[in-house]
Amino acid sequence: MKADNQIQIESKAFAIRIIKLYKYLKENKQVYVLSKQVLRSGTSIGANVRESVNAQSRMDFINKLSIALKEANETEYWLELLHESDVLDDTQFESIYNDCGKLAATLTKIIKTTKSGAEK
Repeated sequence: MKADNQIQIESKAFAIRIIKLYKYLKENKQVYVLSKQVLRSGTSIGANVRESVNAQSRMDFINKLSIALKEANETEYWLELLHESDVLDDTQFESIYNDCGKLAATLTKIIKTTKSGAEK
């Protein structure tokens, strides 16, 4: 994996958005528990993508990205809870939720492509 690849760039940018969301939720909405959950899972996506760069094998690479995908799915869940409990309005929710979905879709594609390459 190249050091400047798109999934690294996008997952890091998403983590920064999540950190800003965390600050907003804590300071303006006094939402502490859910804000910590979304912070943990949302920043973990990029951390696992970064770990995949130095994977020891193709399977290790797939495993790291699979963990990142699981964290993206968990982040979607926390975002849904924040939206459905009226902490986030539609505009706030849709923007960050869509970005998370795009990350999940990209991770899924990379994992499938890597697996199919391993089978050849």
